[in-house]
Amino acid sequence: MTSSENTIKPGTWRVSLQHAQGKEIPFIMEAEEKAGKTVLYLINGEERILVDDIQPQGDSLKIGLHIFDADLIAKVEGDKMTGRFVKNDTATPYSVPFTAAHGKTSRFSESPAAASFDFDGKWEVVFTESDGGTYKAIGVFEQKDNQLNGTFLTETGDYRYLEGQVDGNELKLSTFDGNHAYLFTAKPTNDSTLTGDFYAGMSGYESWTAKRNPAAKLASADTLTYLKPGYETLSFTFPNLEGKQVSLSDEKYKGKVVLVQLLGSWCPNCMDETNFLAPYYDKNKSRGLEIIGLGFERSPEFDKAAARLQKMQERMNVNYDLLVAGVSDKEAAAKALPALNHVLSFPTTIFIGRDGKVRKIHTGFSGPGTGKYYDDFVAEFNKTMEELLAEKN
Repeated sequence: MTSSENTIKPGTWRVSLQHAQGKEIPFIMEAEEKAGKTVLYLINGEERILVDDIQPQGDSLKIGLHIFDADLIAKVEGDKMTGRFVKNDTATPYSVPFTAAHGKTSRFSESPAAASFDFDGKWEVVFTESDGGTYKAIGVFEQKDNQLNGTFLTETGDYRYLEGQVDGNELKLSTFDGNHAYLFTAKPTNDSTLTGDFYAGMSGYESWTAKRNPAAKLASADTLTYLKPGYETLSFTFPNLEGKQVSLSDEKYKGKVVLVQLLGSWCPNCMDETNFLAPYYDKNKSRGLEIIGLGFERSPEFDKAAARLQKMQERMNVNYDLLVAGVSDKEAAAKALPALNHVLSFPTTIFIGRDGKVRKIHTGFSGPGTGKYYDDFVAEFNKTMEELLAEKN
């Protein structure tokens, strides 16, 4: 083995995941030396996700992907890398082949054709799934010459930071956060409508259409999940990461404002919400706030589920309680919390006043990749919390 083998050169790497339909899902990764060891960053627009768990495995490297139960298995030979993106937490674990080239800085074409269409702005979007089902979204794009950034918002969450380019009249956007690998393409059908394709992971595919609409809206995230008639409060008991049973009725939570966060360590939108809630809790705990994260994990085995949540807790500096509530199935989550009409999305956040009554339920999460939508969420969240924290017992 030469010195260049399995040594990741510092600098920029362009990585290309091979989708089953012959498409490549590209992303940029940066390598640098930090305290004598190599670390990587996954780059998506403004986002930089630190990846620092890199271990030898046979003739390759095993690169653990942040909090997710997924890895890049990479064989490095100088300026090239080949291997597989492996997802361990799906019902049937799968792997996606990838190649990577050092020194390439563009996700897509190094020399795209001059942009001949303006994708900038807000779009009313309909995605069509492989079984014919549809769902609505809002596309929000920022274009500067050939450079394009943006995201899609849905009623259950957003598609996070998307980065790409306009090549002639074609939109190209992609993202890779360690769990989700997405590619979106589209072309105009006239000056105000688009038709496009969405490729995900190993073989996922949906088509989409869009029309330009500055007033595009989705249903309010505060109206989609609610208590069934006859309920005013929640009741649950689940084990914490040490196996000790914890109940919402415990003395610790009495007279406090309590946020109940339905989450999974496998869920990038939950990662975004946790990045917001963890520092908020540290800052406001002394005012009579508690947060309980109910983890719905891929594994039905307690030890495995607890280990995934513990990794998330440690890497994201989560100082509030995390409980193992069940498996990552919306129907199972709804059964675990029978007061709710349903569980539509991970995350879902339940606001409980000092009197123990549920005041509000927020479905999904519009993360920082959504720009103004995230800012609006933060403002509304802060307003609600100030009102609840100001209440007397």
